[in-house]
Amino acid sequence: MQRGHQLKKAAKFLLTLALSVFLMEGAALASLTLEEEKKLGREFYEKLEKGNALLQNERANAFVGLIGERILAHSEKVPFEFKFSIIRSSAINAFATPGGYVYLNQGLINLAENESELAGVIAHEIAHVNGRHIAEIISRSQKLSISALAAILAGAFLGGSSEVSAAVTSFSIAAVTTLSLKYSREQEEAADRMGMSYLAAAGYDGKSMLDFLRIMRRYEYYSNAIPSYFLTHPGTDERIRYLDALLQTTYTREGKRSIIGNLKRIQTILLLDGKANDANLRHFQKILDTAPDNADALYGLAVTQDRLGMISESLAAFQKAIRLAPNDPEIIRDQGIAFFKLGRLEEAAASLRRAGQLAENDQGALLYLGRTYEGLGDLPGALAVYKKIEKMRLDDEDILYNLAMAYGKANYPGDSHYYFGLYFKKKGKPESALFHFNKAVTLFPANSARSREIAKEIESLKR
Repeated sequence: MQRGHQLKKAAKFLLTLALSVFLMEGAALASLTLEEEKKLGREFYEKLEKGNALLQNERANAFVGLIGERILAHSEKVPFEFKFSIIRSSAINAFATPGGYVYLNQGLINLAENESELAGVIAHEIAHVNGRHIAEIISRSQKLSISALAAILAGAFLGGSSEVSAAVTSFSIAAVTTLSLKYSREQEEAADRMGMSYLAAAGYDGKSMLDFLRIMRRYEYYSNAIPSYFLTHPGTDERIRYLDALLQTTYTREGKRSIIGNLKRIQTILLLDGKANDANLRHFQKILDTAPDNADALYGLAVTQDRLGMISESLAAFQKAIRLAPNDPEIIRDQGIAFFKLGRLEEAAASLRRAGQLAENDQGALLYLGRTYEGLGDLPGALAVYKKIEKMRLDDEDILYNLAMAYGKANYPGDSHYYFGLYFKKKGKPESALFHFNKAVTLFPANSARSREIAKEIESLKR
């Protein structure tokens, strides 16, 4: 219950932040140029990223991005570089900001029954961006003073943790309500019309856009909670009738419900990232009660049981899932991680090597394979794996830590200090990071590439 309340507050905060940013620009400018739209969208995205509001799951983000790019390939050309992101919130919401930034909440993705429904939401948001509807709203929204807007933004950017910022956030919600910052009926109809054309041209089933609106209506009825989506996308009943008319007269040909594929796996990943383990245990078990051979539900159940310490049950679920999906790298990888945690290192190595063969750039599989080799006393094998990870984008603190440890055990102190420096920098501990970088720089030739990298890190931390 408490987590659900926190997620609702987070969703409300994000909506407030988005509209506050729009208001700030609207109060200062009569209308936005294309460059100003791009700047506003980029600044808003960076605020969310710094606030850890965006999901950092490569698989899930790639899935949403592929759908978005497919829709864009069949839409009108606009001078924006689109970016598709997932927000860490169970609220049922999606929105777009100026400049081509489209956001989907985890809750909305998990509500979709098929990929085409999700594509319909994305197509609708792309249409709002292409129609520059936010810029239209901004040009009409000049009812608050700059000082009041600055207070709203200060409260939002401070995070809403203190009594002062909480009061400012409440004020901003009230201000947004009085300004009625919602898409107009004409804008919604235009986005539905354009979005439906994008959706059908991309090969998806146009009816899915209508189906998803009805699903949200059912959700509202059964949960007694209004989806956040309805707050910024009003006139749902009118939209349903309008979409129905389009389907009866224009988009009569049935399209595909799935093109990219694996929506259910993405929903499983999002549930594992979001909900509490007890809730997930009930969720996956409920699916398996009626569909015992659902590999995605078995995978979700196995990971959840592992997290809850239900070791034997977890391994049984993993084994059944692998029998159903013998070449699934995620299931095989996480089974290997479970073996590693149990100390069954030979079995862990076999599973993790297999996962690496199926998905060679999976950092999680490589990290645990390196740790497994360390546990088996095979330091050359561990270092070979870690050096492969080095060539990838290093943004995971566990990987940095294990690289540092492995190099230390293999008697490479310079590399060990270097990666400890990166690790502590990632952890937000600059003094510890500087200590290790200063040690590392003395252990490499003065003009070597590694020495230059360390010097840059030291200079950056000193600044």
